[in-house]
Amino acid sequence: MITVNEVKAFAEHLHTLGKHWQGEIFGWPAEYTPESRKKPSGSKMRFTPADFWIGESGIWFYSLMWEHGKSKEPVEFLDDRGIVK
Repeated sequence: MITVNEVKAFAEHLHTLGKHWQGEIFGWPAEYTPESRKKPSGSKMRFTPADFWIGESGIWFYSLMWEHGKSKEPVEFLDDRGIVK
């Protein structure tokens, strides 16, 4: 079984590379999108932050968003309500 730390390490590796990636890892669909200077439509943000997500909503989903800038710590979100513990 994978850990969130393993997933986060993979996401941080992608973030270091700074290139878009989409595929399957650890048995789940996943995607990384690097930061863009483009301002998001309808947002007060001045750039589009880098983000990474993995999983399926409602089953298991984990995401990271570098909303404070690409050199800052990302904001994490984990939805594991669908996992039997």
